Amino acid sequence: MELSMKNKFTKKSRMKKSWKDRIFDMAVYGIAIVMILMIVYPLWFIIIASFSNPADVSNGKVWFWPQEWKLDGYMELMKQDIIWRGYLNTIIYTVVGTIIALFVNIPAGYALSRQELFGRKWISIFYIIPMFVSGGLIPTYLVIKNFGLLDTFWVLVLPFAVSAFNIIIARTFFKSSIPETLWEAAQIDGCGTFRYFLTMVLPLSKAILAVIGLWTAVGIWNSWFDAMIYISNENLQPLQLVLRRILISNESLLGTASGELASELRRLSEMMKYAAIVVSTLPIMCLYPFLQKYFNQGVMVGSIKE
Repeated sequence: MELSMKNKFTKKSRMKKSWKDRIFDMAVYGIAIVMILMIVYPLWFIIIASFSNPADVSNGKVWFWPQEWKLDGYMELMKQDIIWRGYLNTIIYTVVGTIIALFVNIPAGYALSRQELFGRKWISIFYIIPMFVSGGLIPTYLVIKNFGLLDTFWVLVLPFAVSAFNIIIARTFFKSSIPETLWEAAQIDGCGTFRYFLTMVLPLSKAILAVIGLWTAVGIWNSWFDAMIYISNENLQPLQLVLRRILISNESLLGTASGELASELRRLSEMMKYAAIVVSTLPIMCLYPFLQKYFNQGVMVGSIKE
């Protein structure tokens, strides 16, 4: 009987789809392919443009492969000693800032997910208000200045570590993914709150740790405006700000040059522009595939369930 049911199931699964189903599948696959190309092609174009002659790029000769391979942009970019210092600063800012953000936002989200927390509703409202109402740039600058954080390492990792959005996402994840019966069983075994959080909740929360960690890391890695406002010491500036300075200085040189020198500087400036984009985004692009599984799981849980 079991074998006959398997045969029936196999026959049903092999039933031919109707022409309407086939058209629908083709439309879905077509839309998916178009969306993938819209996302992937600009990234691929930046990569091949960084190895191409700027004249070929501007004339529309570069589509899917460089006409001729050139490394001038990368070579000129790597000659800048401040690039390596900016890279090191950005890595340190990203690692330390992500650790601090996880240390602050994850426990806050877990605390707000507990029903027994006194004033939980009002604390949530207190977190939500700054998402819509902000003091602005000048009050923030004055606060940071009064705390003595200007031109220091901590100015890029401490003032913006708390994120109301990340706390709400973490709270939603803990409420929907960590069963209350687990806490009751832990209490019976004599487990306290901190021990329960560290030994049982965190190991089950890899998805939300990956999501918030990746969001924070990408935000810090790509940030340049905060560094431009709060850091004037060149030895503390991150990679994004260093690359911006290099590109601006190249544009300034173009304004003072003429003739063949101006053409050569313009060519190197264009190549360095594309190379700078590749250099600054490559580490994050390499990191994402390792966290993709947890990232997708955490985003879906945090967005669907409450």
